[in-house]
Amino acid sequence: MVDQCPDPALGATVLHLRVRPGTPSEHYQAVLDLLVSDISPVVQALPPAAALVDVAGALRYHRRTPAEIALLIRLRAVAWFDTDVHIGVAPNWALAATASTRPGPGGTRVVAADAMAIADFLWPLPVEDLHGIGWRQATTLRSFGIATIGGLAGLPEATAQRILGGKLGRLLRDRSWGLDPRAVTPTALPRSTSERRDFSHDELDPDVVRTAILDATYVIACRLRERGQAATGLELQLRFADKSQLTRSRRLVTPSAHTEDLRDMGYELFTRLGLQRARIRGVSVRATELVDADRVAEQITFDRRTENDRRTEGAVDKANRRFGAGTVRPARLAGPRRAA
Repeated sequence: MVDQCPDPALGATVLHLRVRPGTPSEHYQAVLDLLVSDISPVVQALPPAAALVDVAGALRYHRRTPAEIALLIRLRAVAWFDTDVHIGVAPNWALAATASTRPGPGGTRVVAADAMAIADFLWPLPVEDLHGIGWRQATTLRSFGIATIGGLAGLPEATAQRILGGKLGRLLRDRSWGLDPRAVTPTALPRSTSERRDFSHDELDPDVVRTAILDATYVIACRLRERGQAATGLELQLRFADKSQLTRSRRLVTPSAHTEDLRDMGYELFTRLGLQRARIRGVSVRATELVDADRVAEQITFDRRTENDRRTEGAVDKANRRFGAGTVRPARLAGPRRAA
C-alpha cells in the first residue's frame, strides 16, 4: 500500500490545512505566509480556504514530528491571526485532505504511514468521502452495493474500471488503498507578508510601540531577503484596548527589503498618527505589493552609514541561516525570542 517507514508517524509528512468557511481572505493569506516563512518552503495554496505543506525537509530544523508541527501551526494561527485551522497529517495529499475533514478534539488528525493505520481510517468511511470522487461516481458505486471506501478497495481493478471507467476507476481504487503519487508543488510566493506583536497590557509608552514596530519590520525584512522579494508598500495597524483598530499605509519611494527602509517607514506611519496616551494592545506590520528583488534597481548611495548597514545585512542573513532565525538582531531587541 505504502512504503513502510521505521517510524510510521514520521512518514506522514504531508499536511492539509482547512480554514473555516467564511474566514476573511486576509486571514487565509496570513496563514499561507506563516507556512512559507516559519514552517516549510514547500507550500501549495489551494484557494480559497485550504493549503498543502510538505514538512519532510523541515523535521530536523523544527526538531518536531509532523503531528507536533501541525499543533504548532494551529497554535500560531489562532494566537497571531485569530484563525482556527483543521489539519490532516498523512503520507500523501489525498489521505491528508480526507483526514482534515475529520479532525480530533485538538483540531488535527494523523494517519500514520502504515498499511493497517490507513485501512483502519479510510475503509469504514462512506464512499462519498473518498477524495476526488464525484456525486455521480458515488451514486453508481452505491447502485452496485458498494457503500464504503473499503468496499471499493475490495473490488478487483478490472471491475472498478468497468463500473467507473478505465482511468477514473483505476485512480479511485488506488486512492481507496491510500495511494496518491501527487507531490506538493510550491505555488507562487505570497504578494504580501505580515508580522503581529501583542502586548500583555494596555501600552501607553510610544517607545515600547516603536520597539514592537522595529521587531516586526526586522523579521519581515529578513524574510523578504531570504525569499528574494522586495516590498512596494508598508501598512501599519494598531489595535486598541476598546478593540478598535487604526490602519495606515504608504508606498515606499522604491521597492525595498532593507531593514532600515521598512523600519523608518513604520516609524513614520506611527508618528504621523499623533497619538496621545493611546491605550495600545497590539501592532501589525504588513509589507504589501511584493515584487521579485531581481527586478528592482538598487539605488546608489554615497552615505557610508547606509552602505555599511546594507553590507552588514548580508552577514546577518548568513548567520541567521546557519544558526537559526533571530540569532543576530538589533540590540534594541535583545532578550528572549518570541515563543510559539
